[in-house]
Amino acid sequence: MESRYYSQTPEQVLAAVESREEGLTSQQAQERLERFGPNALREEKKKPVWQVFLEQFKDLLVVILIAAAVISMLSGNVESTIVIFAVLILNAVLGTVQHCKAEKSLESLKAMSAPTARVLRDGERLVIPSAQIVPGDIVELEAGDMVVADGRILHNYSLKVNESSLTGESEGVEKTEAVIEGDKVALGDRKNLVFSGSLVTYGRALVVITGTGMDTELGKVAALMNQTQRRKTPLQESLDQFSRRLAMIILIICVGVFALSLYHAGSFGTQAILDSLMFAVALAVAAIPEALSSIVTIVQAMGTQKMAKENAIMKELKAVETLGAVSVICSDKTGTLTQNKMTPQTAFVDGELISCQELTLENPIHRRLVRAAILASDATTDEEKGTAVGDPTEVALIMIGDRMGIEERAYREQYPRLCELAFDSDRKLMSTLHVLEEGETVMLTKGALDVLLDRSVSLLTSEGVVELTQERREQILAVNQALSSQGLRVLAFAFRGMPGARQVTLVDERDYTFIGLISMIDPPRPEAVQAVADAKRGGIRTVMITGDHKVTASAIAKQIGILQEGDEALSGGELDELDDQALDRKLEHVSVYARVSPEHKIRIVNAWKRKGKIVAMTGDGVNDAPALKSADIGVAMGITGTEVSKDAAAMILADDNFATIVKAVVNGRGVYTNIKNAITFLLSGNMAGIFSVLVTSILGLPNPFLPVHLLFINLLTDSLPAIAIGVEPATGDLLSQKPRDPKEPILSRSLMGRIGVYGLLIAAATMAAYFMGLNSGGSALAMTLAFATLTLARLFHGFNCRGQQSIFALGFLSNKASLAAFCAGIVLLAAVLFVPFLSGLFQVAPFTMEQIGLCALLALSPTVVIQIGKCVGLR
Repeated sequence: MESRYYSQTPEQVLAAVESREEGLTSQQAQERLERFGPNALREEKKKPVWQVFLEQFKDLLVVILIAAAVISMLSGNVESTIVIFAVLILNAVLGTVQHCKAEKSLESLKAMSAPTARVLRDGERLVIPSAQIVPGDIVELEAGDMVVADGRILHNYSLKVNESSLTGESEGVEKTEAVIEGDKVALGDRKNLVFSGSLVTYGRALVVITGTGMDTELGKVAALMNQTQRRKTPLQESLDQFSRRLAMIILIICVGVFALSLYHAGSFGTQAILDSLMFAVALAVAAIPEALSSIVTIVQAMGTQKMAKENAIMKELKAVETLGAVSVICSDKTGTLTQNKMTPQTAFVDGELISCQELTLENPIHRRLVRAAILASDATTDEEKGTAVGDPTEVALIMIGDRMGIEERAYREQYPRLCELAFDSDRKLMSTLHVLEEGETVMLTKGALDVLLDRSVSLLTSEGVVELTQERREQILAVNQALSSQGLRVLAFAFRGMPGARQVTLVDERDYTFIGLISMIDPPRPEAVQAVADAKRGGIRTVMITGDHKVTASAIAKQIGILQEGDEALSGGELDELDDQALDRKLEHVSVYARVSPEHKIRIVNAWKRKGKIVAMTGDGVNDAPALKSADIGVAMGITGTEVSKDAAAMILADDNFATIVKAVVNGRGVYTNIKNAITFLLSGNMAGIFSVLVTSILGLPNPFLPVHLLFINLLTDSLPAIAIGVEPATGDLLSQKPRDPKEPILSRSLMGRIGVYGLLIAAATMAAYFMGLNSGGSALAMTLAFATLTLARLFHGFNCRGQQSIFALGFLSNKASLAAFCAGIVLLAAVLFVPFLSGLFQVAPFTMEQIGLCALLALSPTVVIQIGKCVGLR
């Protein structure tokens, strides 16, 4: 049963966790650390390395290759057996290493964000790693601290905590130490508790820890996330489907070839069966693209490296290509589309609306406004880090003084605070008492305009203090309304003379002289505007989903270009009034969702998915995790994101920047195109081998290849051009294209037709060389010339598969890796043909240079035909 610490007094909670305000002893802390474990989220149980290694052999195509190796061994072809097993083990090792590297990368990311905490141990204040916090520890919190565990507040000093990571509410929560009555109090209403993962934005407090690790509210969400399964990407599903179909086709054709071979042999003896099995093995090896999975992985890995340099960290290689199909980006506002930094914009003072940059200390009214802004706030400057700490609104006020050369610490020492009335949400005011340089004692107050204006009786102007008439009130209210409609947050400032006072009370907050207004906003990132425009050009819809108010969200969305003419903005309440059918009808016209809950986010993502869209969703909080996992591409924030959101996401933004998502989408499109071209290259080459084996089988001729020949081609000479195709530079503007249809398989009918034609052309050249050798020197020479021609033809074919355009349009030097791969393939082939040891291993028959020259011409002919076709528009 859940402990209701919120309904207990601080003394009762201390007794329940067996602690005291002086803190635990070191011995008690150590005992509890051993009992409760470290203060960390428990992850899913990792698979042992041996299990990951064995899982690499589960694929049906791999099973067929293992069977081929066994048959080769039984037939006495030891070389083929060794090569096949070596290839399978190498692929398994590569897959295992990649898996382990991904896990280590994630662990290093988590280590980077591990915070510390200030605790009382043995009556002393210590700073310790958060993982060593235990139930019963007494922790001190102040502005800027990350709450590292759940706890009950013992003493509260105006503590305000941002719990958006857990509740989704962007506004800070004012905390209390008072008991909260009730049996079922909502998480957001437990204001005497603090929760792991939240951020202290204001004030300070002394807290007793009641839950750590998986016993925190954060841990409960993490446990749910560990139970959620992620669905496969479109490329995974397409390749899985292709592998299953290919495996079945191979099995059927191999049985047919085996039967034909036996028929031509006219015998069912052991030798005839072994020879027929070798025919079938050759076909299986020719058909299976052994390097396909490795090539796809390598191309994706290269894509992730490029993305990482541009601040997009891909947790899963297989998710890279999904980016290329993204058609909707559901983006958070704060920090992703905006700078996550409240910035002063305008000031209304002395009847004039001016930029905050125009404020000057030489003007006495401006000086009064800036003085009130700095002194009636609690934000401070961290001298070590050179940053301001505190409530974002008050940090913006410190920025005004910064621009004017005012150092807030020295300023506050010059005008010390005699007394204060802390801000609270009921009165919406904060007041401080000071003695100014003139010897005047004044109370400075900032707060909501409607409250402060009602309590003001006069107005500070260049003509002195004048009566605050109704006309002047209406002018101030009109300016406030205009600023608010632009999404600006507005604060009002006033003062009251308090001669000789050393204390003030709530009763004194009246009869003010109104000074003016300061407006501020979390401004859009400059690059976000262009990024949204680029996304729109690429057929990608950007939707803003935020916890902020509708007016603020709409104003920012208009500035960035998300909310355009004819678009709508919906609040969470308005969304609740729509059923799924009504939402589906409005969906295409809604660009902004404000004041939303986690359930709303999932609902919006699912609505877009019902329309067949591939959805990317951004988020940084624990509450975002379900939506991140539900989306096709979950995008977590690397700077402000919680560990749970990072675990749930497929991609992490190292800079929390929307523009990085758009760059990643462009890279994803390029990766997908290159993978598609590499697959075209591999399969068309394999198709040529299949056709060649089938022709000789049907005609009852000797096998044109040994399995070791085909493995050499598939794994060495083919792999290098395929990898080079994977790094092909983008041709044209990828963002001018529309997102691809996720339902369209990577091996579409048109692509399969192209692969078949390419395969037939290469097979024709190969069989021409085979018959030339058969007529000149018998089956051994025929096999050698067929092997040399097929290898060369596939090396030339690498240039055909670089893109849809001809090699002349693409440029020979635009992809130097392609030229290097071709040259490396030629060297490898020459080594097999001319180095005695290797030529013996590959059973190369004696040949003349004229015969090899003819093979080279035959190998080039398919490429000539294909390039002519591309030049005349046949692709």
